Amino acid sequence: MLNNALLFLLQTLLSLLTLAFLLRFYFQLTKVSFQHDAAKMIVTLTNFAVKPLRRFIPSFKKLDISTLLLAFLTQFVLTVSSLLLKGFPLFIAGNSIWFSIMAVALIGVVSMSITIFMYSVLIQAILSWVNPYTPVAPILNNLTYPILSFLRKYIPTAGNIDFSPLIFIIVAQLILTTILMPLENSLLFMR
Repeated sequence: MLNNALLFLLQTLLSLLTLAFLLRFYFQLTKVSFQHDAAKMIVTLTNFAVKPLRRFIPSFKKLDISTLLLAFLTQFVLTVSSLLLKGFPLFIAGNSIWFSIMAVALIGVVSMSITIFMYSVLIQAILSWVNPYTPVAPILNNLTYPILSFLRKYIPTAGNIDFSPLIFIIVAQLILTTILMPLENSLLFMR
C-alpha cells in the first residue's frame, strides 16, 4: 500500500518536472516570449537544474540541449524508481536492462512531447471559438504554429473551418496508442 502511494507521488512529481523541462525547451525552440507569466513560471521552476547544467552543456545551434537532457534524465530516474518500487530485480537483471530503461525514458520524452503539442492544439482550437484573445493565445499560437502551418499546406479549409488541428490530434493519438505505448510496454516487459 505504501509502495503504491510512493509510486503515485513519484510518478506525479517527476512527470510534472519532465513537463516543465520540455515546455521550457519547446518555448525556446518556438520563440515563445518569456515576458508572459506562464513562461516566467516555467523558467523559475526549472532554473534550479538548467542553470548549473548549462555550465557543462552549452546550447547547440540554438537548441537548449541541457534542458532536453534534463527531461530525459528525469524520465530515466522515473523509470528506474518505478521498477525498483514494483520489486523488479534491477541490479541483478543484467546489462541489457539498462538499454531498455534508456529506451523507455526516451519514449517517455517523445510521448510527453507529442502530448504537449496535442493538448496545445486542442486548447488553442477550443479557445479560438470561445475566447480567441485570451492572454495565453500568443503562447499557444507560437507553440503550435510550426505544426499547424505545415499541415495547412496539405489540408484545405472547408467553409472557413480549419481541419488541421483535428487531423493533428488524430495522428498524434494514433502515434501514441499504436506505436509508442506498445513499444514502451514491450521494452518494460522484455525480460
